[in-house]
Amino acid sequence: MKITDSLNTSPGLGATSFKTRAGKASEKESVENTSTASSDNVTLSAEAQARATHASGGDQVFDSKKVEEIKAAIASGRFQINAGRIADGLIDTVKNLISSRKD
Repeated sequence: MKITDSLNTSPGLGATSFKTRAGKASEKESVENTSTASSDNVTLSAEAQARATHASGGDQVFDSKKVEEIKAAIASGRFQINAGRIADGLIDTVKNLISSRKD
């Protein structure tokens, strides 16, 4: 039985070139070199600047002690999910998104 490359012998199906890992790496390098050569200016809104200042001030956005308690509860199998509460929260979020689009 003869084994042939059906993609190369089928009409209408051209041979596809596949990139090797080395080819992908060199393509990535050329993209990186191109992106570092150009320069864009970015300005932050007052709210974004305030958030950046707040975040860098050392204030934590979350309670790390609470996170550790949840991790321990999950690991021990004590963590219970309230599906109704999650569903209600998702519905409220969708309602808020819909109403904000109407405004």
